[in-house]
Amino acid sequence: MKLRKSLLAVLATSLLTGNLYAADDEVVVYSSRIDELIKPVFDAYTKETGVKVKFITDKEAPLMQRIKAEGKNAVADLLITVDGGNLWQAEQMGILQPINSEIINANIPSQYRSSTNAWIGLSLRARTIVYAPDRVDEGELTTYEALADKNWDGRLCLRTSKKVYNQSLTATMIETHGEKETQKIVEAWVNNLATDPFSDDNAVILAVDAGQCDVGIVNTYYYGRLHKANPKLGAKLFWPNQNDRGVHVNLSGIGLNKYAPHKEQAIKLVEWMTGPTAQRIFADTNQEFPANPAVAPSEEVANWGKFKADTMPVEVAGKRQAEAIRLMDRAGWR
Repeated sequence: MKLRKSLLAVLATSLLTGNLYAADDEVVVYSSRIDELIKPVFDAYTKETGVKVKFITDKEAPLMQRIKAEGKNAVADLLITVDGGNLWQAEQMGILQPINSEIINANIPSQYRSSTNAWIGLSLRARTIVYAPDRVDEGELTTYEALADKNWDGRLCLRTSKKVYNQSLTATMIETHGEKETQKIVEAWVNNLATDPFSDDNAVILAVDAGQCDVGIVNTYYYGRLHKANPKLGAKLFWPNQNDRGVHVNLSGIGLNKYAPHKEQAIKLVEWMTGPTAQRIFADTNQEFPANPAVAPSEEVANWGKFKADTMPVEVAGKRQAEAIRLMDRAGWR
C-alpha cells in the first residue's frame, strides 16, 4: 500500500509539473511571490545570459511540501519565499542545501543570510509604525513597546497574528526582552485595539487613514504601494526604537533545493539576483529595500527617510517562531 501511494504521488507530481522540467541551460523556480514581482527579474536574467527561467507560484506551505514530496525526483532548483521565518522552516524541513559563494557573501550582509548558507535574502522590508499625522503628534511615538501604553487605548490597529510577519516581529521581541516581558507588551497591544485584527496590512493602513484607529504596525512595501497609487494618502510612516535596537527588518529570500537538477545554473542565477541589476528591479517593482547595501532604494522609498535597522540575524525569527505563536495565542491576539 505504501509503495502504491508513493507511485501515485510521483505520478501526480509529474502530471502537475510536466512542462516545468528544464533543459540543461534552464532553471526552475518555485515562488510564493506573485508573478509580476519576479517575472521582470527572470526576464532580465534571460536577456542578459540567454538562460531561461521557468517558474510556478503558489503559497509557501504548498510549495515547500511539494519540494519535500518530490525529493530526489526534484523539478525545482530554487525556492523563493517571504520572511526569515518561512525560510528557516524550509531549512528545518531538510529541503535546502547550502550555497557557498563568495559573490553572494560579498553582496548580502550576514544578518540577511542563514548561518548555514541554506538561504539568502533578496529584498528587505521594514515592519514599522504607521500613524495619522492629523491625530498623532510624531513626538508621541517612540517604540513598538510603547504602543502598549494606556494612551493608545482604543487607538491601535493590527494585522492578524496568523501572518508570519507579526510572528517574526514577536519572535525578535522575545529574543530582546524575554518571553515574560514580551507577553505583557503583546497583551497590552491587544487591550489597546480599536477593532478586531485585520486580514492584511493594506487594511491596517487604510483604517488609520480613515480614522478607524490612529496607529498600526505594517510592512513598508504595503505603504509604498498604496502611496504610489494614491499620493494624497494621509497616513505616514514612523521609524521606532531609534535609541535602542532599531527597526525590525525582514526579507524575501531564496534557497537552493537539496536535489536541484541544475545546481550550477541555479547558483549563478542566485549570484546574479544579489547583484545590482536584479536588486534595482526588486526595489523599483515592489517598493522594497535592496538586500545589497551597495544598491540605493527607489526614490519613493528614499523619501521615507533613513533609519537605524535592527542588526539581529533574521533567522532568529524562525528559531523563535513557535514560541511567538504560542505567546500570541495566550495573549489573545487572533
